[in-house]
Amino acid sequence: MNDEAAGQSSRERAVTQLKKRRDFRTHLVVYLLFNGFLTVIWALTDLHGFFWPIFLIAGWGIGLVMNAWDVYWRHEITEGDIQHEIERERQHSR
Repeated sequence: MNDEAAGQSSRERAVTQLKKRRDFRTHLVVYLLFNGFLTVIWALTDLHGFFWPIFLIAGWGIGLVMNAWDVYWRHEITEGDIQHEIERERQHSR
């Protein structure tokens, strides 16, 4: 691979990562605003009753955590990963 191709690939990966971070921040803001709104509705209608917004907060929160994991902690697939998987498949196909 030449330097120009490697540079373009790095640039594309950087742009993709920046978009994922921006999209995650948007997801987080929508999550906070919407669930905050539901909590205000709950507080205005039945403050001492069952906290029903917990179902949406928890369910959507799981999705938000998975989105954060994908954006901030998930590593890219490397050539070493690919070669390791090819070798593993070869051994299992015997």
